[in-house]
Amino acid sequence: MSSTDRTEDPEPCEPVPAGPLHVPVRPGPAGCTARFFRTPPGERTAVGFTSVERLTATLGADQPWIRLSEPALRALARPLGIGLLTVDPQLCAPATTPEPAPAGAEPLPARRDRDPRRAGVLRVAGAAAVVSCPHLLIG
Repeated sequence: MSSTDRTEDPEPCEPVPAGPLHVPVRPGPAGCTARFFRTPPGERTAVGFTSVERLTATLGADQPWIRLSEPALRALARPLGIGLLTVDPQLCAPATTPEPAPAGAEPLPARRDRDPRRAGVLRVAGAAAVVSCPHLLIG
């Protein structure tokens, strides 16, 4: 057997614990809930940051966070089927902000006035629409 020097290996065989992480959370009725994100290909991932500065640079100063160890974050994500952990992600889509209405524009009607049944449109969730009509996306 040969011994491997992990300092030379660009991709070690076993993941090295990241240490204490600053994990973005959102408030919930029973306390804080860890936020999970998606990678560009769409895979769900847990996210942790090695410093508060990196977290605020990526997600903003208003983002609440808690401090968790890497094994604790993995243990929270595993029951949800999330096996990927991203540490210090560099890119994040900016938060959306509503555009101001043009001067003199009429306000949108109340939600009850925009009933899809009036227009004869079936109301479905986005994921259900994608699953049931993949030919619209493909061709």
